[in-house]
Amino acid sequence: MDAAARRRMRASEVRTEGLVRGACAVLAAAAALLVGLDSQTETVLLIRKKATVKDVQALWVLAVAAGAAAGYHLLHLLRCLYIGRCSAGEDSPCRNSRALAWAWLLLDKGCAYVTFAVTIAAAQSCLIALDGAPALQWNKVCNIYTRFCEQVAGSVACAVLAAAGSAVLSAISARNLFRLYPSLSHSQRSSTK
Repeated sequence: MDAAARRRMRASEVRTEGLVRGACAVLAAAAALLVGLDSQTETVLLIRKKATVKDVQALWVLAVAAGAAAGYHLLHLLRCLYIGRCSAGEDSPCRNSRALAWAWLLLDKGCAYVTFAVTIAAAQSCLIALDGAPALQWNKVCNIYTRFCEQVAGSVACAVLAAAGSAVLSAISARNLFRLYPSLSHSQRSSTK
């Protein structure tokens, strides 16, 4: 493969990574805003009660983690835009070192794991709010706060999509890292010559 074809292929890979990062940033920001700004006030037995995100710890953690993930993906999107502006040749200042590639991989994996874990915890608390837990004498909350629960469900759906996108980005980072290591067959071919 000649240098021009390699540069075009690398530019399209950076563009694809940028699109996925942008989508993850938007989805994570939407999840954080949907759940973070959600509240509903209802009258229950002559008492005005307000449901907010701080009432359920898992939802508060989801708002914080989704906001952090959105910021992380936005920073990496800016990095992708910078790399896209640079040339993708072998002597390019934008070419990753192995240490940076390992750092990006570990950060992407950490972001994917945290986003996924927090989203699953929030989904579990939403199921308890939806169905209740009769054995623990917890009532169904979503019968009272329907709009609040619908908005939280939308937030959890956005967070699930952001977690899936983070997993894809983790795979892209792994590919970028292992591309920096020569393959065994390549090194054997060069040693026999």
